[in-house]
Amino acid sequence: MGINIRQFLIGKPLATNQAIHQRLTKVKALAVFSSDALSSSAYATEAILLVLVGAGTGALGLSLPIAIGIAALLLIVAFSYFQTIHAYPNGGGAYIVAKDNLGTGPGLVAAASLLIDYTLTVAVSVSAGVAAITSTFTALDEFRVPIALFIVTFITIINLRGVKESGTFFSIPTYMFVVGILAMIAYGVIRVLTGNIPDPEEGQVVVREATAATSGLTLFIILRAYAAGCTALTGVEAISNGIPAFKPPESKNAGQTLIVMISLLVTMFVGITFLANFFPIEVHEGHMESTILAQINAEIFGEGSILFFYIQLATLLILSLAANTAFADFPRLASLIAGDRYLPRQLTNWGDRLVYSNGIVMLSVMAGILIVIFGAREHNLLPLYAVGVFISFTLSQTGMVIHWLKERDKEGFKPDFMWRFRLGLNAFGALCTAVVGVILMVTKFTEGAWIVMVAIPILIWLFITIHNHYQQVAASLTLDGIEPGVVKLPTGDRNHVPIVVLMNSLNRCSLQALEYALNVSDNVHVCAIEVEPQQIAKLREKWEQWGLTQIPLDVIKSPYREIGRPLIEYLHKFDDETHDKIPTMVMLPEFVVSKWWERLLHNATSVTIREALYHDQIERGRGRPVINVPYRIGDELYQPDMVGGLAEEEKAKRKKYTKSSGDD
Repeated sequence: MGINIRQFLIGKPLATNQAIHQRLTKVKALAVFSSDALSSSAYATEAILLVLVGAGTGALGLSLPIAIGIAALLLIVAFSYFQTIHAYPNGGGAYIVAKDNLGTGPGLVAAASLLIDYTLTVAVSVSAGVAAITSTFTALDEFRVPIALFIVTFITIINLRGVKESGTFFSIPTYMFVVGILAMIAYGVIRVLTGNIPDPEEGQVVVREATAATSGLTLFIILRAYAAGCTALTGVEAISNGIPAFKPPESKNAGQTLIVMISLLVTMFVGITFLANFFPIEVHEGHMESTILAQINAEIFGEGSILFFYIQLATLLILSLAANTAFADFPRLASLIAGDRYLPRQLTNWGDRLVYSNGIVMLSVMAGILIVIFGAREHNLLPLYAVGVFISFTLSQTGMVIHWLKERDKEGFKPDFMWRFRLGLNAFGALCTAVVGVILMVTKFTEGAWIVMVAIPILIWLFITIHNHYQQVAASLTLDGIEPGVVKLPTGDRNHVPIVVLMNSLNRCSLQALEYALNVSDNVHVCAIEVEPQQIAKLREKWEQWGLTQIPLDVIKSPYREIGRPLIEYLHKFDDETHDKIPTMVMLPEFVVSKWWERLLHNATSVTIREALYHDQIERGRGRPVINVPYRIGDELYQPDMVGGLAEEEKAKRKKYTKSSGDD
C-alpha cells in the first residue's frame, strides 16, 4: 500500500535512459528557473519607496532613477551569467566559477551563500504567499504556519514528480503573471501619454508631483533604497546553475532563456516603478493595507474589475510558488558540491523520477524549520534575504575577471575589443555588487543579516569537516601503494559452495572480501549492480588492470537505479544455474566508520541489501547465508596476499619507517 501511495504522489519510476526526454524546452525552463526573479518585480518597487518615504514624500521621485540604476546592474549581472553559461556548460554558476578561478575557499563561500539564499527564498516566498491569502481571508491568520508548510509540501511533491512535470505545472502561474503585468504596464503607459490619470484622494500622492520637503535625505538613504530594490536581482543566477536541465544544445537554449528572463524582468520592474511615479498611490512607513502593485492595478483597471482580480490572483500564485526556482536549483547545486565531497554523497543520487530527490527533501525540511521559527511572516525573514546572493554575484563576476585574464596565457591570444569589454564589464559588475552587498550587510545587520553572516562560516566549516572525512575514507580504501599483478589463487583445499561477492568498485575493502571468499570456495562470482555506468566502467578497467579476469564479473543492469530487486533476481537465476541444494552465499564488503554522524554521510547500501535479502527469504521460505566482511576506516591498511605486492614507493616508505622506528 505504501508503494501505491508513493507512486500516486510522485508517479512511476523513470528509467535512466529517459533522462534526455525529461529535459526542458525554453518555454518551460523560463517558468521553472525564472519564477523567483520575475516575481520580485511585484515587491521591488515597494521596497525602494518604503525606504525613500522615510526622508519625506519629496524623496519618492528618486525611485525611478534608482530603478533604472538597478536595471543597469541587472543587465551587467545578466551579461556575466550569459558568459558563465557558455564558459561552464555543465552548470554550477557562482560555485564552479569561483572554485575554478579564485580557489576552493571562495568557491565554498559562494556555495554556502547560495544554499542559504535558496532556503530563504522558499521561506520568504511561501510566507509572502500566505500573507496574501490571510489578507484576503483574515480568519486564516492563526493558521499561517500550517498553510505555509502545506504549500512547501505541495511544491516538494510536484518537484519530486520530475523536472518536466513541474515545468508544465509552474508554467501556468508564471505566464499568468507575466501577461497580466505587461498588459497593466501597456495600458498604464497609454493612460499616462493621453493624460488619463485620476486625481489623488486623501492620503495619496502623485510621486512625480510631490514637492514636500525632504528631511534627512542623504547618500546613505539613497544607497539603502538602491540596496532594498536590489531584491529584484534574486534568482538571476538560477539559469546558470541549471544548464543540464535544458534540451540540447543546452548552453545556447539556457543563454536565450536568460536573455528573455532579464528582458521581462527589467520591463516589468521599471514599468511598475514608472507607473508608481504617475498614478496616485499611498506610501507611508509601517504597515500598508494595500501593496503598491495592488494600488497601481486598482488605479489602472479599477478596483473590482475582472482584470484587477486576474492580476491579484496571478500575483498571489507566483509569490506562493516562486519558491520553485529554489527547488529547481538547490538540489543541482548541492549535487555538484557533494560530487566534490563537501556534502553527503547521497545528494548526487537520482530519485525515482530522475531528479535529485534527497536535495529536494533536504531543502523542504530546512525551509520548513525557518517557517516555524519565524512564524511564516515574511517581514521577519526579509532582513536575511539577498545578502547571500550578492556575495555569490561578487564572487562569480570576480571569477569571470580571472577567467578572462587566463585567456592571455593561450597561444596566439590577442586582446581585442570584445575581450577588453568583457573583462571591464565583469570587473565593474563585481565592484557594483560588492558595494551593494556591503550596504545590505550594514543596513540590515541589526535586523537579522548577522544571522546569515554567521551561518556562512558555520556552513563552510561543515563542508570542510565532511570533506576531511571523505578524504580519510579514500585514504583507507585506495589501492595506491599496491602493485597490480596476476591473481594468486589459494592452493589449499576449498569447498564448492557458490559465493557471490557484491562489489561496485575495486578497493581495499572489496578486495579483502574477495580474498576471503576465494579462500573459502572455488566457486566465486562477483556481482556489480550497474546504477552508475561510469562507475562500472572504472570497475571493469581496474578488473583487467589487476589481473582479476579469471574471476567471473557479472554486471547486472539496473535501469531504475534500484539495488535490491535486480540483486534478488540475479541470485534466483544463479541458484537455478548452480543445480545445487546449497543456497548461494552472499558476501558483503562493508567499511565501518567510528562516529555516528559519519554513518550519515554514506549511502547505507548494505542496509538496503540486507532488507531485500530478508524479505526475499520470507517470501520464498528459504534461508540464504549472508556474510558481512567489515573493514574499519582509519585502521592499518589491509594488504592483500593474493594480488601483486607493494609498489616501490610503498616499499621505500615502509623501509624508512622501520629504520626510524628501530633507531628510536
